[in-house]
Amino acid sequence: MQEHQIDLSQYNIRTDLAVEAHDMAREQQQIDGIPGVRIDETESDGIRTSWIKVENQEGAEQIGKAPGTYLTVEVPALRTKDSNLQERVAAHFANEFSQFLQDVGIDANAKVLLVGLGNWNVTPDALGPHVIKQSMVTRHLFELAPDQVADGYRSVSAVSPGVLGITGIETSEIIYGVVQETKPDLVIAFDSLASRALSRVNTTIQVTDTGISPGAGVGNKRKQLNQETLGVPVIAVGVPIVIIMQVY
Repeated sequence: MQEHQIDLSQYNIRTDLAVEAHDMAREQQQIDGIPGVRIDETESDGIRTSWIKVENQEGAEQIGKAPGTYLTVEVPALRTKDSNLQERVAAHFANEFSQFLQDVGIDANAKVLLVGLGNWNVTPDALGPHVIKQSMVTRHLFELAPDQVADGYRSVSAVSPGVLGITGIETSEIIYGVVQETKPDLVIAFDSLASRALSRVNTTIQVTDTGISPGAGVGNKRKQLNQETLGVPVIAVGVPIVIIMQVY
């Protein structure tokens, strides 16, 4: 049977992943390191972990990512749906995410608002709302029965603001209003991302302290959510769900 190959040279494939942006910059410039960008990569038991720190504006311009910290966990074998592997990945990610929060200066008792970005009616854009469905909220317990809250918990609230086409309101406006009213110390936003590699779709998690543009992963970029727009630190957690190709 004759094999058919797709010529991708006519397409511009965009990415939300810092590791891919870093690799693309290295390939284009044919250099080993990018000025203003530090990267630390480790791999153990099928789990690859990358820490990228974009230290200045020069590094940001080189790879097209805002200055800040980017944590990426890649597990290609997640496609096998091995429950033991899933448990190991969950434990590994929890440890790395805890370290991430410490590195960016988030207090262990910080009040957190979880935001599930995206359209729950569209499969590739529904990651955020699905995360919120699985989240445990505690803010009401701290407000109404603080003496009943066991040690080790923090105040957590959550919202899925939908999208402009459903609510008629910009997502950033809804979240800003919630932040102003509930006064969290931190916002953690979950959203679908775009990758340039099919192997990373549904097998990769990226965390960054630079904020996020709702809908960027599915090509519908809205107003940025970050510390400048919301007044509190914003950590973005995303999984690549789609590949976006644009014809030149």
